[in-house]
Amino acid sequence: MVRVDLNISLDGFATTTDQTPQNPFGDDWGRLVAAYTATRTFRARVLGDTTGGGTTGVDDAYAQEYFADTGAEIMGAGMFGLHENAGDPDWRGWWGDEPPFHVPVFVLTHTPRPSIEMAGGTTFLFIEASPAEALARARDAAAGRDVRVGGGASTVRAFLTAGLVDRLHVAIAPILLGRGIRLWDDLRGLEAGCAVTAETAESGTVHVTFDRTGAPAL
Repeated sequence: MVRVDLNISLDGFATTTDQTPQNPFGDDWGRLVAAYTATRTFRARVLGDTTGGGTTGVDDAYAQEYFADTGAEIMGAGMFGLHENAGDPDWRGWWGDEPPFHVPVFVLTHTPRPSIEMAGGTTFLFIEASPAEALARARDAAAGRDVRVGGGASTVRAFLTAGLVDRLHVAIAPILLGRGIRLWDDLRGLEAGCAVTAETAESGTVHVTFDRTGAPAL
């Protein structure tokens, strides 16, 4: 299965625009992903928090699904941080010495770089490829497990436009951003052929899933 999990605002934006050199993520990014980063699963998997702290409930259930049964990841150069750190040959991503992926991660870029092996089983492989070509490589690496298209928004949109995503989960945060990259532009009728479910979490985040594998036969 090819999966996407993405945080978006009520007005459909999956990116923020208030970054500064002093605050490279911006304040809006924290607002957009607040429910996810508060979960017990995020704190344990990404921050290495072993205290058991963090929220449970609906948001945490989706955070657990985010990491479950993934055999390979695909992400864009921006998500890895290449746009902000293009001149740094030693840049190794945002996630420290042991990234939370624990699988091969294919980074789409027009600039060749050597692969980077990290602690915990993550290897970043930098490739120039179309969505279909990248997916073929990721499927081989996943060895029968799921492939997750992690982001950013433009990369996800390219895979959705190409019809390569089996399950799209969006966590809709109860905030308005007003600008950025909108997930839904030019994706009219995306829900056709999908089983669509929605669930509201304690945080007010609405989790909507479009699942082509669970759609009833016509």
